[in-house]
Amino acid sequence: MHPRRPDGFDGLGYRGGARDEQGFGGAFPARSFSTGSDLGHWVTTPPDIPGSRNLHWGEKSPPYGVPTTSTPYEGPTEEAFSSGGGGSVQGQSSEQLNRFAGFGIGLASLFTENVLAHPCIVLRRQCQVNYHAQHYHLTPFTVINIMYSFNKTQGPRALWKGMGSTFIVQGVTLGAEGIISEFTPLPREVLHKWNPKQIGEHLLLKSLTYVVAMPFYSASLIETVQSEIIRDNTGILECVKEGIGRVIGMGVPHSKRLLPLLSLIFPTVLHGVLHYIISSVIQKFVLLILKRKTYNSHLTESTSPVQSMLDAYFPELIANFAASLCSDVILYPLETVLHRLHIQGTRTIIDNTDLGYEVLPINTQYEGMRDCINTIRQEEGVFGFYKGFGALIIQYTLHAAVLQITKIIYSTLLQNNI
Repeated sequence: MHPRRPDGFDGLGYRGGARDEQGFGGAFPARSFSTGSDLGHWVTTPPDIPGSRNLHWGEKSPPYGVPTTSTPYEGPTEEAFSSGGGGSVQGQSSEQLNRFAGFGIGLASLFTENVLAHPCIVLRRQCQVNYHAQHYHLTPFTVINIMYSFNKTQGPRALWKGMGSTFIVQGVTLGAEGIISEFTPLPREVLHKWNPKQIGEHLLLKSLTYVVAMPFYSASLIETVQSEIIRDNTGILECVKEGIGRVIGMGVPHSKRLLPLLSLIFPTVLHGVLHYIISSVIQKFVLLILKRKTYNSHLTESTSPVQSMLDAYFPELIANFAASLCSDVILYPLETVLHRLHIQGTRTIIDNTDLGYEVLPINTQYEGMRDCINTIRQEEGVFGFYKGFGALIIQYTLHAAVLQITKIIYSTLLQNNI
């Protein structure tokens, strides 16, 4: 990235999030730290650095409700999913459709979290770092209006900027976790019979992963919030170049307000570990409830083949959705603080989120995490921590709509082939 950042112009450009914020979607299976024997193979929602969700690579997720052993909450067996014999043409057709549907559902979730929701992430992060803003955009209605203004004045690229860098950060995170776990005794997964030591080592692995990805995350934040009005065309690997430059102290000029990476380690790791823990706990809790509900429904009444196949995939998607939503909402104030600290002193210029046109410099002078929290509370009030929250509402509303549409399409296909 070669943004035109004037040497004498202290600005703040930043992107935050899922995510937050966000990751490699439900198409890739993984395990969370609190895995139990009956839930150990369920995938989790993709990571969004530094609040990464479960990043583990595991085996292929078994269909939901298909037991591997005789456990108290077994679901319907694989034979119950097919109407004919195991070797029949109809059974093979159903199995192929089931596999194709599982891939399609995972792909839809991946597309939603990384492409469709990206404009919401862009605007949300711009609002978070814009301490000038008089409009906090706490509701979806004002967010939609400002998105329309940005698209009208700058074009669609203004809403999808920095999307490539988010994939790079996710790749760096996955690679770093794999390499660290290979050369250290730190476990990528926590077994069913876990102990406090194992949990501590697992969280230490996560913390080291966030530290490695931190400079690239900062570079990605800049790409996400840098205004298209003063931005040059950048290559997809600029995020890597600027991340390395941030580490060695070379690259584009920074102001004296730039916080050293050492001072960013604690807030970055704190946000990442808390996001991971909250997501994992809520995910397993929701999965357990849905599994018990599905098992009881099979005992009390006969279940149609269509419903049985739906039970194979959608519970884990619902659990991932709930885990991601709850963790993002709970940690939103901390995410706002983190984003402001990362972007300070980088001479980045952002869009004016009050007007929908023009640009603004961000000249913050936070001394650290505590000073940032106190300053926001005193100058912007409690709601200052929730600037751009309306974009988060739109993001998860879109995600829920895509899940529902996918479920309807899947049900229709199954009814036509069973």
